[in-house]
Amino acid sequence: MGNGLHKTVRFKNPKYIGDPVNTVKIFNEKGADEIILLDILASKDRRQPDFKKIAEIAGEAFMPMAYGGGVKTFDDAKRVFDAGYEKVIINSAALEKMSLVGEIAKVYGSQSAVVSIDSKKDWLGKYKTYTYNATKSTGRSPDEYAKELESAGAGELMVNAIERDGTWEGYDLTLTKMVSEAVTVPVIACGGASGMDDFRKAVTEGGASAVAAGSCFVYQKKGMGVLISFPAESLKV
Repeated sequence: MGNGLHKTVRFKNPKYIGDPVNTVKIFNEKGADEIILLDILASKDRRQPDFKKIAEIAGEAFMPMAYGGGVKTFDDAKRVFDAGYEKVIINSAALEKMSLVGEIAKVYGSQSAVVSIDSKKDWLGKYKTYTYNATKSTGRSPDEYAKELESAGAGELMVNAIERDGTWEGYDLTLTKMVSEAVTVPVIACGGASGMDDFRKAVTEGGASAVAAGSCFVYQKKGMGVLISFPAESLKV
């Protein structure tokens, strides 16, 4: 957000973590597998990505990078790839122009066309998909929407549980399983992780192909200060 790295709780109250370039350098040293960089306000503010800034960040990375936020057109996506990213993540743009997913996949391969599904339960207890930083409900169930995205060419789906974001309460395994069982493409679980046990459950119980986390990689522990970390290879089981 702006020129700084921030972490939210339930997509709200962003807290400053530090400089994103320095953070990427630390993740290099820690041996991170992949970094997802999201501009959390770009789509909501209806502006393009800060291509200069994201290129600067990617220039420091020794691992694959994915970027999302403000990508509305194929030209936007091209500029992200040209900036050094292996994957482009779209969210609101997929709802507004589903064909964009296929356009990206056709040129860069389906593995590079990732769509983020932000979801939470409505007042009736049913999961719905939200967009524009979780401020606008689409009224669509995440599993049915996931099927549409797979058909459109998405090679990977990132499922973000809005109500678990930054809470350290564990992934929403029901949501993760709902989407992973609806599609054949890889599903990334996101939102709520507190450590290795949650990572394990997302895969073994939720059916996720991969896991993403924010808070537990940038804080010492819940309620404590910033400490960039990543699990050692010996712990990944």
